[in-house]
Amino acid sequence: MYLHLGKGTVVRTDSIVGIFDLDITSQSHLTRKYLSAAEKAGQVVNAAEDIPKSFVVCRDGEKSRVYLSQMASATLLKRAESGSL
Repeated sequence: MYLHLGKGTVVRTDSIVGIFDLDITSQSHLTRKYLSAAEKAGQVVNAAEDIPKSFVVCRDGEKSRVYLSQMASATLLKRAESGSL
């Protein structure tokens, strides 16, 4: 199955490590540090046309990517669980 994150970006659901609410998780200094390191490493993909509301961490083998999405984490989770795009 695939999950549409926005802005034409689609990921395989079996590669998703986690779906996170950006407002809640960014309050932690560890999350901010992780996102900053991922951005510096070129692992962040902006799939948001507006202000991002969530981020999705995906892993494919040794590669790791962080996708920023304008969709709410609850919406993405429901889509991933139901299998609908």
